[in-house]
Amino acid sequence: KLDGEARLPEYFPVQPSGCERHADKLFKCLSDDATSKARDMETAGLHKSYYPDVEVKPMDDEAAKRVEELAKSGENVSSSVLPKAGDNPLEECRDFIAYYKRCCDRELKKKKNWILTEPYRVQEEYRYKQNSSS
Repeated sequence: KLDGEARLPEYFPVQPSGCERHADKLFKCLSDDATSKARDMETAGLHKSYYPDVEVKPMDDEAAKRVEELAKSGENVSSSVLPKAGDNPLEECRDFIAYYKRCCDRELKKKKNWILTEPYRVQEEYRYKQNSSS
């Protein structure tokens, strides 16, 4: 099980050999369930901005009103299909993230998967030239 907030691991989106099944299930969940919930939250204006100076505005005023009315009434908030403030779209994939993380933590230690965690080295001829004004 996954403890705390549902978050993707730092090594995401690697797919080590041996974890293909768990990775495929997670990718499918992210592309379907989590993405649709994130889009619903954006439509209602409940998502968080990555930038502190950007004010979040609802894309659909009607959806924002419905969510606001539901929050005020307080009835069936948990069983509603409408998003709520503070929801995490990754909660839809919580179990898949836990299985993916457990499998990757085990498989990335194996020698055959080490290359997936190594940083890429850019050859000298492809690097940007430094301007020397001397």
